[in-house]
Amino acid sequence: GAPAGFGRPAPLPQTGWERLSELWRRDEQQQYPEETVNIAKSAFTAGVVGWLYGGLPAFVSARKAFIESSHGEIFQNRADAVQSAHRAGIRSFIRYGWRWSWRVAAFATIFNVVSTGLSAYRDKTTISNFAAAGAFTGALFRMHLGLQGLTGGIVFGTAFGIPAGGLLMAMYGLAGETLQEKRSRERRELYEQKLAEWQSKLNMTEILGQTEDNAQGRPEMDRAREL
Repeated sequence: GAPAGFGRPAPLPQTGWERLSELWRRDEQQQYPEETVNIAKSAFTAGVVGWLYGGLPAFVSARKAFIESSHGEIFQNRADAVQSAHRAGIRSFIRYGWRWSWRVAAFATIFNVVSTGLSAYRDKTTISNFAAAGAFTGALFRMHLGLQGLTGGIVFGTAFGIPAGGLLMAMYGLAGETLQEKRSRERRELYEQKLAEWQSKLNMTEILGQTEDNAQGRPEMDRAREL
C-alpha cells in the first residue's frame, strides 16, 4: 500500500556487469560518474598533446624547408616572405598535428576505457588492469600488420601500461584511495542515507496510519457506549 515513489531504495550493484553498466548512466543530478568524465578529459588532453607533438616539429621543418627552397622566388617584401614561410609551416602543423592527435587520443581513450572497465568489473584497481588495457590497446593498433605487428603491439602496450598504471597507483596512494574505492564508498554512503530516510518515512507513515485508525475508532466506541 506504499505510494508511488516511496519504494525501498535500489540495492547496491552486486555483479561486475552491474557496476560496469553504471559507468555509463547518469545519476540523480544528471551527471556521469567521475571515472567517465575523466575518460573524456584525458581524451581531449591526449589529443592536444598529440597535436603539439606532431605539429610543432612539422611546423619548424616545413618553415625551414620553405626558406631553403625559395631563394629564387620573388616576394613583394620581407613581410610577404615571412608570411609565406609561416603559411607553409601552419599547413604542416595542421596536417601532421591532426595525424598524431587522433591516434594519441584514440589510444588514450581505448586504454582508459578498458582499464576503467576492468577496475569496475573486478571492483578493485591493480597494476594488472593497466597492463591488460595496454596490451589490448597496443594489439588493436598493430593487428593490421599481421602476427608480428600484433605481438609487437602487445609488448609495447604492456610496457606502456605497467609504468602508467604504477604512476596512477602512486597518485591514488597519495590521495588515500583509488577512484573505484572512492566511488564504492560514496555509493555505499548514499545508499545508507537513502535507506535511513526511507525507514524514517515508513515509520512516520505507520504512526500516521495508527493515529488515523484510532481517530476512526473513537466515534464507534462512543456510539457503543450510548447504546
